[in-house]
Amino acid sequence: MNPRRGKGKDSKNMKRVGIISYPTLFTALLLGLAWAIRGHFGHEWGAAWAGAIGALALIVASGRSDWWRAAPVLALLGAVGWGAGGMMSYGIVVGYCRGTDFANVAYGYAMLAVIGGLYGLIGGGMLGLGLETTSQKRPDWAALLAQMLALGFLSWGFLIYQLELFMTPPRSELWAGCLGAGLALLWYLHRNGYHAALRVAVFSCFGAGAGFALGNFFQSLGIASGLAYNWWNVMEFTLGFLGGLGMAYGVVSSKWPQRARPAAASNWAALLLLFLLIPLFNFYAAFSTEKLARLAQNLQLQQADAFVHTQQGAGWLLMLLFAAGACWLWWQYARQDQQWGWQVPGLLFACVLYYTLFGYVVKGVFYQPYSLAQSTTLYLPIVLGAGLWWWWRKTYSLPLSDEPQAPLRPATALRLLLLWLLLVAVTAGITVWGGLGVEDAHQRF
Repeated sequence: MNPRRGKGKDSKNMKRVGIISYPTLFTALLLGLAWAIRGHFGHEWGAAWAGAIGALALIVASGRSDWWRAAPVLALLGAVGWGAGGMMSYGIVVGYCRGTDFANVAYGYAMLAVIGGLYGLIGGGMLGLGLETTSQKRPDWAALLAQMLALGFLSWGFLIYQLELFMTPPRSELWAGCLGAGLALLWYLHRNGYHAALRVAVFSCFGAGAGFALGNFFQSLGIASGLAYNWWNVMEFTLGFLGGLGMAYGVVSSKWPQRARPAAASNWAALLLLFLLIPLFNFYAAFSTEKLARLAQNLQLQQADAFVHTQQGAGWLLMLLFAAGACWLWWQYARQDQQWGWQVPGLLFACVLYYTLFGYVVKGVFYQPYSLAQSTTLYLPIVLGAGLWWWWRKTYSLPLSDEPQAPLRPATALRLLLLWLLLVAVTAGITVWGGLGVEDAHQRF
């Protein structure tokens, strides 16, 4: 069996894989890259693009033909889930971690773990629910979204306006809304018996939370080293990498039935949202004349107006080319009605390259000298390396299972929570007593 060459069939008896394996590391690498690129765009729409890439990477690496046939829909669920957390503010929280007293620093790392965990909780849970959708058991998406919205609004109002539990004053406190939405999602998964999706949500939550805290610790180490580098981007990559690792492990360690095949119109609508609408919102957020004019000034370019028009034109051209290319790829795949084909991995790498080039254009990378001190220098080599890894990988297909997934054991969730607390304590302790903090850092207390 080789999904890359379009041969074979899904297996029901293949040996399950662990956390260090091709599908988990492949997903982690590409979600890490996408989250690093997301730093150039920010907010919900930037996170949505990254979430779509993480979901597509997992779908491609799974080798599951039923998931390949639903790739656009599943990628859109990943985009919605990971993108929802983009409303949360965390700049000041990162500042708390640079302090010199243990209470403020530990608080900062703990809150980064919470924020990252909410990214992963909703992102992994939404994707997992899409994967666990069968012809006999379909989620009530309208009811779920209404419940998430309602509890998110109530949680935000109660925690912030009644209890005044501020995390990042005076910044936005929408973490409370994401918390309510995430709890509503967990409860929906639990009471409706979506145990595999619940596992994905929990492991993704732990991975992204640990990734945010650990990534900021790496940033502190890098700044203290004095090496000139974009250490903030390292933090973002670590969040995406460990979030993707947790999400993928939750998938490969669970039992999955045959997924229902979505309607053709659903896949096409999802594809257009992924390759046209999400990039369009990112374009309007990042390619404004004012932002590009400031970039031209920072790059010391003489003809700022020409630079602005060139970058905006390049953005429009990328949207046109990649949207058309994605439609052609999916049309080729859908019309042949095959189990596997190069077109679905083609969609993944088109999406990754699309986001990478978008990030290059918005940062003016092609107007700057080549330098290993710039994190953007590594983006294309990572894309190329991931492509070669997919091409030369060992044959793999995540097994089908007729057995239901057992509920997540509370002891497992408790162990993950204790690991979170240990990570917070260790990183905070090293920061404070290892001399990584600075006197003028933000303080919460």
